[in-house]
Amino acid sequence: MENRQLLGEYECKLDPKGRLRLPSGLIARLGEAKQQRFVINRGFEKCLMLYPEAIWQSISLEVNQLNIYNKKNRDFVRYFYRGAQELEMDGADRILIPKRLLEYAGIDKDIILSAYNGRIEIWSQEEYDRLLAEEPSDFSDLAEDVLGKLDTPPHLPL
Repeated sequence: MENRQLLGEYECKLDPKGRLRLPSGLIARLGEAKQQRFVINRGFEKCLMLYPEAIWQSISLEVNQLNIYNKKNRDFVRYFYRGAQELEMDGADRILIPKRLLEYAGIDKDIILSAYNGRIEIWSQEEYDRLLAEEPSDFSDLAEDVLGKLDTPPHLPL
């Protein structure tokens, strides 16, 4: 499968059975959509993370290298994998999100998908709007704190 940058925000709705139809624009970015497999799990905040299978495999390799004899590592691994499940899209480009994960994220119907860095965050619209309302007053200061410490600034294509 060709890896493409996932990017964008998408407003979606969950059907009564807990299925989410992935937007066509996002599916186009995924590539071979009809054969697409995913892993879903709890996010770091009150959201769900949806990973294309290849991205999940890469992240799992990194996580699995942690020394589980170290309690902090063991706790991280346990929490990282909590709720993780494999998913496949059906013929109507839908994924069935497990009920327990929906409850964790407070998702009932209205959803925001936020795609970046090879993964897709799945938020309840209410929780996402609350998160954005807490945006830092000076995004420039946050950018300096986070990116200003890089040895070499990223190169942008001309």
